[in-house]
Amino acid sequence: MPFFWLDSTLSLVYKLLFNKLIIPLFRGVILSVLLLGASASGEEFPNRISAGQIHDMVSSNALEAISLYREFLALPNDANFPDQIGSLNSWVRGAFEQRGFTTRLIATEGSPSIYAERLAAGASNTVLIYLQADGQPVDPAAWHQPNPYDAVLKEQSADGGWEIISWDAVMGTLNPDWRIFARSASDSKGPMTQFLMAIQLLTSVKQDLGYNLKVLIDTEEELGSPNLAAAVRANSELLAADMLLIFDGPPHASNRPTVSLGARGIATLTLTTYGPRVAQHSGHYGNFVPNPALALAQILASMKTPEGVVTIDGFYEGVALDDKTRAMLEAVPDDEEAILASMGLIRSDAVAGSLQEAIQYPSLNIRGMSAAWTGAASRTIIPPTAVAEIDIRLVLESDPVRLISLVRAHIESLGFTVLDHAPTDDERMAYPRIASLTHEVSYGAFRTDPEAPPARMARAGMRHLFGEEPIVVVTMGGSIPIAPIIDALDLPAASVPTVNIDNNQHSPNENLRLGNFLEGIAILMSVLQQQPPSG
Repeated sequence: MPFFWLDSTLSLVYKLLFNKLIIPLFRGVILSVLLLGASASGEEFPNRISAGQIHDMVSSNALEAISLYREFLALPNDANFPDQIGSLNSWVRGAFEQRGFTTRLIATEGSPSIYAERLAAGASNTVLIYLQADGQPVDPAAWHQPNPYDAVLKEQSADGGWEIISWDAVMGTLNPDWRIFARSASDSKGPMTQFLMAIQLLTSVKQDLGYNLKVLIDTEEELGSPNLAAAVRANSELLAADMLLIFDGPPHASNRPTVSLGARGIATLTLTTYGPRVAQHSGHYGNFVPNPALALAQILASMKTPEGVVTIDGFYEGVALDDKTRAMLEAVPDDEEAILASMGLIRSDAVAGSLQEAIQYPSLNIRGMSAAWTGAASRTIIPPTAVAEIDIRLVLESDPVRLISLVRAHIESLGFTVLDHAPTDDERMAYPRIASLTHEVSYGAFRTDPEAPPARMARAGMRHLFGEEPIVVVTMGGSIPIAPIIDALDLPAASVPTVNIDNNQHSPNENLRLGNFLEGIAILMSVLQQQPPSG
């Protein structure tokens, strides 16, 4: 992707002149005069900042953007600790208010969400933006830096590793392949910082964007947004809009500009099998006392073929891909062999003929297993329990309650009595094979037509900036808690991802590539300056 890097000296001079010495009003007049050439050039979107000028503005303000980003990254944001979210919310509200928004907290049963708005006089359209402020927990011992909340700048070494370099390096020529490592660097303080800078730069030229802009900031996304749906329903009038844009997640694996039209939902299940009340010596009781780990393995193995296709009756029922959808899926330029090779694999599951097609179906994944001990701590015992944590990625056509009932029925067909709790002594004596299954449906899937207003607005911004149509992804493989907002507000949605796909999201050593960080600001500027199309 093209990006224009100014010489550092020119960048500093520009920053000094435009941010420090010239009052904002005069700066706006000068930039408006400069933009006359863009409207006279016959571009697709007249009276808009040209692609080159957007890149120039981002480059000239790169140091300020990096500074804002580092300040934001320094704030702990684990939603398991409400005090952290309280401090985080104060900073976020201040950052938005400094950029012309009015803000308020939206009360929930947990940590409050944040609402921000910029209203335009006489505007006939309203765009709602979804952003996320909380992050995954941290295990400091697993990070290759002193503090996961103290961002470090790293450069890749010849052996492929990453080495910390001084922040003073940003005062010279910026290398787009440098990376910023910190918790929430990509998920999702990067996109929020990109949004803040995009609004700051756009409104330095034109205070009125021509439409009402509302922002909903989720502070419990990494907990599954358990309180978001109720909060949205309770504040539906406040959040009312014509469309929803989501700024979150990575683009296509090629790192090319991408617009996503949907995302899968998620449900989680905990499956437990039971053996003796306490662990028993395998020498004394092997061949006599049933082993719950074996029972669990048999259940799990029965759920899929060796090729990875779910065998549970009716699991894929309802998914039908028409010719238009298949054409969109085939247009996504996946290098599937390279993707597999990067993971050390030579084959894929056989659910469908391609990666994009496979994502259109619900998935059944074992996300964790445990029984007794392993490694140096292993011992010769028959364990009392065995546990599997399972997730089901939901698609629009799949009812999560139905899928979970199918899983339960499948386990029962294997001869197990399935409870929703640990067995009592009486139940142990009544049923020879016992399993317990509990579940939680976090949120459903969503999908929008490629010609719906948010998709058209996002695609128009990409075309304006890059001169070509972006990659359009029908459904992202991951999950974001958007379906409750869509259902409560009855509005279409599209997602604009702006972070590198290899960002270690949810893992230790999360990072954001500097080139993606800065180009993401340009992308959001180009999208947000488009006028929302009518339905």
